[in-house]
Amino acid sequence: MARAGLTTERLVRAGAELADEVGFDAVTPSALARRFDVKVASLYSHLKNSQDLRTRIALLALEELADRAADALAGRAGKDALTAFANVYRDYAREHPGRYAATRFRLDPETAAASAGGRHARMMRAILRGYDLAEPEQTHAIRLLGSVFHGYVSLEAAGGFSHSAPDSQESWARALDALDALLRNWPAP
Repeated sequence: MARAGLTTERLVRAGAELADEVGFDAVTPSALARRFDVKVASLYSHLKNSQDLRTRIALLALEELADRAADALAGRAGKDALTAFANVYRDYAREHPGRYAATRFRLDPETAAASAGGRHARMMRAILRGYDLAEPEQTHAIRLLGSVFHGYVSLEAAGGFSHSAPDSQESWARALDALDALLRNWPAP
């Protein structure tokens, strides 16, 4: 019998909070059981295993991030949309470092296809339509944007920009200016 008060949703949310506190890699059923002061076996009526827990946290984080991005993009186009989208990623990573790490968790193809990951790609494609990029150039641009956003956020989180001037916010703004200029002048294949 499942322990009163434990639900899959409650466990996943607690796992996401734990990820933000101790890092996504440190989230295990054992750590989660300690949080609820229950035996690990009590979790298995709600979760299959560690992989299931981590997958569910990743799905939650992708959904939260997609919702924030959709709200930020409403009514925006061009550089304004690009900046809003990029800032959502950066802000989410700062506010929820463990959940942000979960968005990078490798999902199996079926789970990935059903996740909010597709919403992220559609929003990026919508932004790129404002730059008049068609396929396959859109895919190249999406990969570039994802690499820059994730790379910057990861380096910043690791303290990579805290030892020298100018401030990382200034560099972030310049990087977005440069991406906008590149997208407006995308090289022909």
